[in-house]
Amino acid sequence: MRYTSRVRAVTIADRRITVAEHPAPAPGRGELGIRVRAAGLNGADIMQVRGHYPAPAGVVPNIPGLELAGEVVAVGDGATRFRSGARVMALTPGGAQAQIAVVHESLAMPVPDGLDWNAAGGFPEAFITAHDALISQCELHSGERLLVNGAAGGVGTAAVQIGVGAGARVVASVRATARRQAVSALGAQVIDPQEIAEAGPFDVILELVGAVNFPANLRALATGGRISVIGVGAGARIELDLGQLMGRRGRFLGSTLRARPLEERAIAVRRVETEVLPLLETGRLRVLVQDVFALEAAADAYARFQAGAKLGKIVLSIG
Repeated sequence: MRYTSRVRAVTIADRRITVAEHPAPAPGRGELGIRVRAAGLNGADIMQVRGHYPAPAGVVPNIPGLELAGEVVAVGDGATRFRSGARVMALTPGGAQAQIAVVHESLAMPVPDGLDWNAAGGFPEAFITAHDALISQCELHSGERLLVNGAAGGVGTAAVQIGVGAGARVVASVRATARRQAVSALGAQVIDPQEIAEAGPFDVILELVGAVNFPANLRALATGGRISVIGVGAGARIELDLGQLMGRRGRFLGSTLRARPLEERAIAVRRVETEVLPLLETGRLRVLVQDVFALEAAADAYARFQAGAKLGKIVLSIG
């Protein structure tokens, strides 16, 4: 696809998903225009549809999508790293689920040879989110015990693999019994969420589910342990025993990527390109893709995501 005046894109209208035509975006200074081949779905997209997670200022408000993979078809002034035709995958603050999207070149990285478009489209948000939480924020070290709650999803499977790659002893809580063997094959000891408290102590706990796990998380936290919260689908409010937290000298951390300044997001992307991409290139890490849907079936893709019990990513195949 060359640059055209109109493109089709996933569109949020009245808190529903449709597919509609939009003016094609043009890259500004330092930006790339990308023919999108695949774009992953994330929990943030579901929240945006429901009106709970609006796009940041300056970002197209009704086209969701935080990650993509495709070919560069236009290069804005001042963008020097990638040329037209380059295969890239990128983190975006929105607008990824369209035939053409615009991203700043600092948020893009090359697609390794041999990685198919669907896997590449599901890589950036999941692996950058997991790496930022575990390595940049919690400073996970080799030999530490890591618990990943909600480990069967896109970020969860990424986090398990990043933890294993960092030399941690990884435990994964997975509610769906049918998904446990596959998560175990990634290198984790798999437990039922009801077993969290007894399975500790953990130096780092990555919480992808929400408030429902917090009583057990606190009981399972090691002295000096860290809890990083990056998912609240099962509740966002907790009653916290501060004495218990103090006694363990514990730390709570929480984050999102989307609203950070461009420079901070670019640092997260560069760290993943340097530290994680080589493992993907050699096959030590994998992007697990549960299902792939065509762009015109976007509403079905969103329904499948919300149905849960998935292993890895739901991806839109766009071009």
